[in-house]
Amino acid sequence: MPTRHSSAEWNGTLKSGSGKLTVGKGAFEGAYSFASRFEDGKGTNPEELLAAAHAACLSMALSVGLERAGTPVERVTTRASATLEKVGEAFRVTKMRLEVRGRVPGITAAAFKEAAEKAKDGCPISNALKGNVAFELDAQLEG
Repeated sequence: MPTRHSSAEWNGTLKSGSGKLTVGKGAFEGAYSFASRFEDGKGTNPEELLAAAHAACLSMALSVGLERAGTPVERVTTRASATLEKVGEAFRVTKMRLEVRGRVPGITAAAFKEAAEKAKDGCPISNALKGNVAFELDAQLEG
């Protein structure tokens, strides 16, 4: 399997400095700063990038799981929300809320929720976070 790469650069002090990051081969480039991470400033932050990775991973894992079960998806969308909190003297991501919505012909709501739970437990990003981050899953079929 391939090894993936991204890069980041930071210039200046924590509060007045700024950074830029590049995902992969330039698929996404963005600015980040103290304000974009700890306040409501313009730009992105590591927690948003982690949430995006988790949303993409879960959506793909759920899609392949349902396809293998004979109920291929029309569409799956996932919104992931990473919570950053101060724990002791350090900051940590303490929770990842995953809101999954799917349009899947021929499946029950219970079967969709079960498949979403399996996908959450099996996707590589979930596995990287297990034991460190609490997960909340809200999986619902769309009409």
